[in-house]
Amino acid sequence: MVSLPAVRVEGVSKHFRLYHDKYTSLKERALHLGKVPYEEFWALSNIDCEIAEGRTLGVLGRNGSGKSTLLKCIAGILKPSSGRVVVRGQLAAMLELGAGFHPELSGRDNVFLNASLLGMGRKEIERRFDDIVAFAELETFIDNQVKYYSSGMYTRLGFAVAVNVDPDVLLIDEVLAVGDEPFQRKCLARVKEFQEDGRTIVLVSHSADSIRQICDSAIVLDQGKMVAEGTPGEAIRAFRQHLIETGDEIHANLLVPDEDSSAAAAKRPALDQSVTIESVVFEHADDGGTRPYLLPGEAMTVRIGYLVKHPVTDPVFTLEIHDVEGSLVYGADTDALGEPLGYLSGKGYLALLCESVPLLDGTYDVAVGVRARTGGKIYDWKEQVAQFQVMNPDRTRGSVAMGFRVETDAPLPGRARAGQRASG
Repeated sequence: MVSLPAVRVEGVSKHFRLYHDKYTSLKERALHLGKVPYEEFWALSNIDCEIAEGRTLGVLGRNGSGKSTLLKCIAGILKPSSGRVVVRGQLAAMLELGAGFHPELSGRDNVFLNASLLGMGRKEIERRFDDIVAFAELETFIDNQVKYYSSGMYTRLGFAVAVNVDPDVLLIDEVLAVGDEPFQRKCLARVKEFQEDGRTIVLVSHSADSIRQICDSAIVLDQGKMVAEGTPGEAIRAFRQHLIETGDEIHANLLVPDEDSSAAAAKRPALDQSVTIESVVFEHADDGGTRPYLLPGEAMTVRIGYLVKHPVTDPVFTLEIHDVEGSLVYGADTDALGEPLGYLSGKGYLALLCESVPLLDGTYDVAVGVRARTGGKIYDWKEQVAQFQVMNPDRTRGSVAMGFRVETDAPLPGRARAGQRASG
């Protein structure tokens, strides 16, 4: 049975006016005939997507990419400039925790106030009140004014109210990182309950792990346009690749060395150039195909082309792999790998083979070098000379592929009990 779309976004665009000058006095307004110059800003541009009933969609993008604007259009808080949004069933939006809280009122009064803003009746709030307070873990402080609450207490109460609404469609905007770690786990568990109940969820998050762990599919927005959609793993990979291709400042600083920096230059070793590295190429299972990335556990070969200008004895080739934050993930050389090279001359290549790449997800930069085995002489060194990507297709998270599997002596759904033949 094909599930019907719970949310349908059809050609939605939204623009705002950006005013650079403000005329506050009557004289200024009269001189300019009441006209204030402005610039058109398109926060969303022709967005199309569907979310099937009972599915969870993740929305990724940089700050200012239009993620929150899209959620507000779906929630009905903003009206699209063009296009339309169709939502089936009751909708609840968790766009800003604690919105509507009054600092002079007690936590108890604010529960009733905030819950009523989310569409709950008084009798329903009274029925759920104890559950809300227990979820927020604020039984001792519920009758205190919220202006005396810590930021963590404030956000816990806001989340507790929001998740006790019973919507068919739930919109969540960057609110799963509230409170301490145990409370975050409780929040994620409640979201999982919503999913098991067949509710439709749209989640905006900067956390790739949250998108992978929670969502069935994801879209990527940039400057108001949809630049990618697919499974969480595919969307995360596309998001990271798009950041690199568009010259994102953070990634540019991490991926591109500053050639003009005197400090960076001072750290570079003096090179002998008897051996130079001519090329670095990655080969994997889909090499030459349409997939520009590896999957966890696939084999990979790093092929280093070199040119020996003056014959050398006992050179050592070095390989370093760094993540996008510049942290060293792996480092080794031919000596450490137990493969002395002996005498080298002319032109050739060196292949470093990894039978199973134990990485889950991310973009990785590679530095390679070649040095003398003794004496400390460095022939050549290429920093961030190449890059490869790993895309994790499942819901495991983190950076390392551990390869766990499940075994139990209890009967699992669809399986026969150990030692017992399946009937039929």
